Amino acid sequence: MKSQAMTSAAEAELTSHELSRIVDFLRKLRTPFDEGLPDAKPDVFWNVVLELVDAHLRQRPIDKSGLITLARVPYSTGNRMVTKMVADNLIRQVPRGQGLKTHFLEPSDKLLTAFLGYANHVKAHLAKTFGLRKGTEANEYYFGGSYFASQIISPVQGGDIGGTVPGDIRFLLNDDNYFASMRNMWSDFRNDLGRKSSFDLHRLPQLYSKALATGKCRTPDYDVVSLNMPWLGEFAEKGCLAPLDELLTDAAINALDFHPSVWGTGNWNGTQYGIPLYCTIEILAARRDLFEEQGLTYPKTFDETIRAARALHRPGGEFYGIAWNGQRGMPIANSFMFFLAACKKTVIDIPLRNQDSWRYDRFEKLKLQINTDASLEVIEYMKQLVEVSPPDIANMDWERRITCFMSGQAGMAYCWTMRAARFEHELSSRVARRVTYLSPPSRRLGRIAAPIGGFLMTIPAQVPPSRQRQIINAIAWMASPEAMKAHVKNGFPVAPRFSVCADPEALASSPIVRMVDQMARRDELVTWARPPVPEFNLIERTLGLEIHDAVFHGKSPRQAIRDAENTIRREVGRDAAP
Repeated sequence: MKSQAMTSAAEAELTSHELSRIVDFLRKLRTPFDEGLPDAKPDVFWNVVLELVDAHLRQRPIDKSGLITLARVPYSTGNRMVTKMVADNLIRQVPRGQGLKTHFLEPSDKLLTAFLGYANHVKAHLAKTFGLRKGTEANEYYFGGSYFASQIISPVQGGDIGGTVPGDIRFLLNDDNYFASMRNMWSDFRNDLGRKSSFDLHRLPQLYSKALATGKCRTPDYDVVSLNMPWLGEFAEKGCLAPLDELLTDAAINALDFHPSVWGTGNWNGTQYGIPLYCTIEILAARRDLFEEQGLTYPKTFDETIRAARALHRPGGEFYGIAWNGQRGMPIANSFMFFLAACKKTVIDIPLRNQDSWRYDRFEKLKLQINTDASLEVIEYMKQLVEVSPPDIANMDWERRITCFMSGQAGMAYCWTMRAARFEHELSSRVARRVTYLSPPSRRLGRIAAPIGGFLMTIPAQVPPSRQRQIINAIAWMASPEAMKAHVKNGFPVAPRFSVCADPEALASSPIVRMVDQMARRDELVTWARPPVPEFNLIERTLGLEIHDAVFHGKSPRQAIRDAENTIRREVGRDAAP
């Protein structure tokens, strides 16, 4: 049974990230008053409530002494207040366990419900005051996002590049349409400095190898390297990346303009190493015309997806129910992890919540959870998908599944939003204006978990500090709202920045932009589907072999997931050996 606090949270439509930002806003709003006005004193109740709620949101246990310290009041004063709040059923005492007589403190449902109501009022009032939205529509914006309704971002200009940018800057990027477009834009605006030859674009496997070699090189060949988000932990732990926190103090990059989950993908152990350049979401695309013609319901679960795919599947006419990534290696490994996320599981045992900063103990202490019933359910789902997929599904990767759907050969397709934009914008598309974009189906009806992917702009660790300060200006321009809006209008629905999502012209350019923005507000986007632990590449490589064998080559699913876990443990142990 849900608590009243949870019900209130749903009504308020505040995500935990928003609530945390409101707590921080209230704290910073009150502190100057307490410190700057004559005879002003800290409000004991106010401070205790804020710090207690903040600890609860961050899932950090706090005891009485710690709470009073954070509240910045004398111990005797704080102790009296805490004792009274316990008696008034505003604070709940939770035993520490293990025979200890002391307690942790957490807000009661009564206090949480009241605070959520107050926080929602603060959000609505600020929205009305600053003209972000009418007060009755306050849940249409994200608290803390630096954007304003109906504010049109001006066109991108070369002069927007702040500071000094070196003329010989070199980029190592992923080989996709977005980075190709960015290369062209940079070259057009910086024709005195930038050339297309300054950019090296490589597919993911080659990008990984080159990025790793660059990070280890004392005199790196590249100044800017784009990293696949799940690679962050490995590159940070190996010392391949320059910390960006100090550089960001003077750079034209506003972290608050990024959705906190997306910004957090570039933070490892409290240090910012990467700037999110674009994010892409794994969704399900469906042929709206065919669903309406056959009276089908859009699927929300695995079972409903299979039923819809079977209804659409006509292999005799070379038309298939669904396209997805089945190719051996990275493609099928990612499919497996995304389907596992739809079961509210991931490959290692971690809290299923998005992180402001990824923090891990040594990986061998973390519990692998590949050999599980959830994994067996996912493999069974994948085998059912094969029955309603194109005959070359065992070799289908990101590009081939898009081509299959775009050419009118499939009724549905799992796809990244970045690539799905081609359905509407490419002249060769046979499905333009016939597609509905759906959240990824879950194992059973429940909370949606849409995996986030994308790339981080990083600076190799060995780039000289003086040059790093120049390079961050180039990254700031590439990640600016103006540049992102230009890409959105050109058919790339990348919107990790609130200001871009709020721009009417950007919203009108693609239905995907609005859909993803709404999913972000509902807290449906997840970064934990592919946890960026240092051993992610090993996990991905191993799953790419074992899952493919289980789905396509008759290997026992139970044996495949058991072998996957054993292989990963063995390799981790070998790397850890002296």
